[in-house]
Amino acid sequence: MFPEAWKYSVAKSVNQAIRWLLNTHGSAFDSFSSGILGLLLWVQGVLVSIPWWGYIAFIAVMAWVATRKIIPSIVLAVLPVFIGMFGLWHLALETLALVITSVVIALAIGIPMGVLMAEAKYFAEFIKPVLDAMQTMPSFVYLIPAMMLFGLGKVPAVIATLIYALPPVMRLTCLGLQQVPKPVQEAALAYGATRWQLLQEVRIPLAMPSILAGVNQTTMMALAMVVIASMIGARGLGQEVLMAINRIDVGRGFEAGISIVIMGIVIDRITQGLARRWDPNRK
Repeated sequence: MFPEAWKYSVAKSVNQAIRWLLNTHGSAFDSFSSGILGLLLWVQGVLVSIPWWGYIAFIAVMAWVATRKIIPSIVLAVLPVFIGMFGLWHLALETLALVITSVVIALAIGIPMGVLMAEAKYFAEFIKPVLDAMQTMPSFVYLIPAMMLFGLGKVPAVIATLIYALPPVMRLTCLGLQQVPKPVQEAALAYGATRWQLLQEVRIPLAMPSILAGVNQTTMMALAMVVIASMIGARGLGQEVLMAINRIDVGRGFEAGISIVIMGIVIDRITQGLARRWDPNRK
């Protein structure tokens, strides 16, 4: 047995720190929560206003742009029809709104941070262990601080999803910029390009396949986390899965699970195809 004298609990200190944050900065958390909720409701309102066939047409067009293949485009466009047939279309839109909101915020933070990692070596050395911890920590753990600071509902779900999905786009943006060939950069500098012009017109365009791969990974991780976040009131398809587990309703869980898989396949294939089309080495 572990020695009793060595035992030490940090739970009390953590609870006190959370209470102090809420008491001293509660208004700031409320304002931040209102902003996130406003963005989420706006995205959800836009998604709900689009007819179901509009999504089918949009997916077909995007799949064609990404793959330039007719059969895969048709298959990807038809797959979401099954979500509607299961009666889960509205819940799928709630899940999609959560994913879009989380991914947009993650990209707005992650891509500039990835550029900073590529440009500033010391910052990269400092942030990499943080990203390692974020990626190795179990996804359920992210629900705890989000729930303590923002309560239950969709806002803590967005925050937890944002934190969980942020590392891939940061890492892959940094990696893509670091892998831009040195001779290309030296040629641009020889022609008089400034550091900003080199970054904007040479490095970022050549790193775009890696950046888009990061967008793909961030989106897929956000979709996975949104399902888990149903445990703190995120609703959507994750709620259906959770209710099916609680009621041991295998059929209901199967329909919700298949709907999540369909969303994942469509998003993954389109974003991967777009990343390949940006590849400068693609023939």
